[in-house]
Amino acid sequence: MRFSVYQVSRKGGREKNEDRMGYCYTRESGLFALADGMGGHPEGEVASQLALQTMAAMFQRDAKPTLKDPLRFLNEGVLASHHQLLRYATQKALIDTPRTTLVACILQGNQAFWAHCGDSRLYLVRGDKLIARTRDHSYSELQEALSHVVPMGDRFNRNVLFTCLGSPGKPVVDTVGPLILQRGDRVMLCSDGLWGNLSDAAITELVASRPVSDSVPEMVEQALRAGGAKCDNVSVLAMEWEAAEDAEVGAGISTDSLGDEVFASTIQASVGDDSPDELDEAEIERSIREINEAIRRSAQQKKP
Repeated sequence: MRFSVYQVSRKGGREKNEDRMGYCYTRESGLFALADGMGGHPEGEVASQLALQTMAAMFQRDAKPTLKDPLRFLNEGVLASHHQLLRYATQKALIDTPRTTLVACILQGNQAFWAHCGDSRLYLVRGDKLIARTRDHSYSELQEALSHVVPMGDRFNRNVLFTCLGSPGKPVVDTVGPLILQRGDRVMLCSDGLWGNLSDAAITELVASRPVSDSVPEMVEQALRAGGAKCDNVSVLAMEWEAAEDAEVGAGISTDSLGDEVFASTIQASVGDDSPDELDEAEIERSIREINEAIRRSAQQKKP
């Protein structure tokens, strides 16, 4: 694999930055993820970091050097992150659970797979066209979709989500893939601080017109200016796909020379003295077993 990657996160007008993002990769597979800790609930920065930490730990365990089933990995990873937030709240005796959105993308071979929960978005731009965008798990996005079918009343606030990680109910997880990548395709993950201040058309034009090392900081600056003094955190992680195997073309990260067991990551292991301990394999396995057992019980209950 060969790709160029660039990321920027700015606090905006908020007291702290609750966005977290990062990527990790082996020779033949890469994980890119972004999470936006939710205000109105405790320790949003811990929620977003713990979600990324969980995904990265599972990726390191399972990508040897490829994932057998990327879509299954994404679904299980998001749900395991959700369980880690519930467990963290229990361990800390918190009255409310830390909550976060999450969007994650797997690149493997020449294919892309992605999953999301909440309103952090993925954009896929090919040439000057927006090929794909995740649909927010918000009442405003749902209302927009239904407005073409039935008349709708008053508009919802775009910040009101109907699902996220850390909420009492099982989170909604949407997955997409595989999608075959072409050289020059650009995949961008972002928090709502970006798309809430820039239109899809403006984002697409910026992503398409410049290298990601130029377009990402420019987008972030434009969003901050548009958001004004009370602008939300703005975070963007963008990747330009260059080639699946040809290490001679373009510039950026080439994974071709990595060994089977080599794992590289920009996702930090912890967020401070009060952060949860780094996840071990037994804890991840326990989360996945709990998820699978819940799915099995649910399926049995549905049988006549």
